[in-house]
Amino acid sequence: MEIPHRTVKDGIILEVKVIPKSSHTGIAGVMDGTVVKVKLTAPPVEGAANEQLIAFLAEEFGIKKSSIVILKGETSRRKTVKLTGVAL
Repeated sequence: MEIPHRTVKDGIILEVKVIPKSSHTGIAGVMDGTVVKVKLTAPPVEGAANEQLIAFLAEEFGIKKSSIVILKGETSRRKTVKLTGVAL
């Protein structure tokens, strides 16, 4: 599956729509050709879903969790995420 992204100098930026409290964790598809839908088992409380999203993306792209930053949308289901050290 082609992951929609923007390339920046030191990595990539993804637009992500999180679907919390799902039965499993994984990429659920692409929305409007620009947003990656990610299902998470964690609930959207006390940052649990954000932590699981970062852990999932780190594993998926083979990078450290510290290389991932949520730029926008900490408390929203729609997030802008930067992954440093990744090239697609």
